[in-house]
Amino acid sequence: MAQDVCPARSEPSLSFLQGLILGQLSVVLLIAAFIKFFIFGEAPSPEETATLRATERRSRTLAHKKSLLSLRSAATQRQGSQPPTLPALNKKKSSILRSNPPTLTIGSILDKTYYKVDSHQPESLDWFNVLIAQTIAQFRSDAQHDDAILTSLSKALNGNSRPDFVDEIRVSELSLGEDFPIFSNCRIIPVDEDGLQFGAGKAFDPKQAAREGARLQARMDVDLSDMITLAVETKLLLNFPKRLSAVLPVALAVSVVRFSGTLSISFNPSNPSENTPTKMTFTFLDDYRLDFSIRSLLGSRSRLQDVPKIAQLVESRLHRWFDERCVEPRFQEIELPSMWPRKKNTRGGDEIIANIEQSINKAHGGDIAKEARQELDTEADGLRYRRRPVGDDAYSVSGSMPGSLPGIDMPT
Repeated sequence: MAQDVCPARSEPSLSFLQGLILGQLSVVLLIAAFIKFFIFGEAPSPEETATLRATERRSRTLAHKKSLLSLRSAATQRQGSQPPTLPALNKKKSSILRSNPPTLTIGSILDKTYYKVDSHQPESLDWFNVLIAQTIAQFRSDAQHDDAILTSLSKALNGNSRPDFVDEIRVSELSLGEDFPIFSNCRIIPVDEDGLQFGAGKAFDPKQAAREGARLQARMDVDLSDMITLAVETKLLLNFPKRLSAVLPVALAVSVVRFSGTLSISFNPSNPSENTPTKMTFTFLDDYRLDFSIRSLLGSRSRLQDVPKIAQLVESRLHRWFDERCVEPRFQEIELPSMWPRKKNTRGGDEIIANIEQSINKAHGGDIAKEARQELDTEADGLRYRRRPVGDDAYSVSGSMPGSLPGIDMPT
């Protein structure tokens, strides 16, 4: 009977100690790679970053325009396949009411204002720059005497969107800058209901702009070189394995140093049938340039200053926030109040004189009341310190000692 022989078990090639050392070395290498490429890695140059972002925005805009054109062509084909509708019956109009004037189209507005889209020279907007500078200067002056902007920023930074691992955010520095934006090279461009220019690169045809939804759009260049700074301080909290296991102080300062781009403004007229007011829309084209200066400080004792990766992440987040709100195809829409003159909005004239007289009367009335109050106080003080007459004292007896009873003589 052949005996069963167990095969010899192969010995492990690496011992436990060697595996432990290899695992520790891999962890150290990962930490070193993280520190080298994340913390001390060099950020790309601003020119490369701006070119890359401009390319991405341009591709996104072209894709949006392509989708609009495809949807428009599909809608045109669908309308062509539908049977023609019967014309509406003409109702008899009253001979007393005056007939409505013809609707002003874009072509007629440009013709009546003597504006030639193809040959008109861009405007400098010097007067507009002065008005905007006065408005911004007043805003900065009000911000210095009022903490409203600081309170609003603190509420926005510490709102419900603040994550749990971030402590309370405190604003440590706020600078609204000293320079003003310069607007120039303004031109009027007719666009359709989707904001696309009519016949880009071709001569303007007023017949194309006669359809519904077409409007005039003002485009102007904007340039701002300033130092608008917002600095905050907070703490990163580590709540694992228990609450507040570690705390990392963080200080961050973000400054806007340069902005240049193309601003587009247009008006959407009101629609009385739908009860919609007049609205102003504005957006920036995708060719803008926005440069930041970001400073950071991590830690309390061993501090890391101006980490390039943190600056890159913050700048990317700020660009995304701006693109998602007011860069084409997205835009901001503002409702405009009625511009019709009203009595309640009238200022100046006799009203100013009446206000001045009222303020003068109040001032005189205050002085008279103050003088009367002083006279009353003086009379009260005189009555308070006036001595009582002797004849009126019921206890004053001739030859009596102070404190003695009346009618009783004290023995001497």
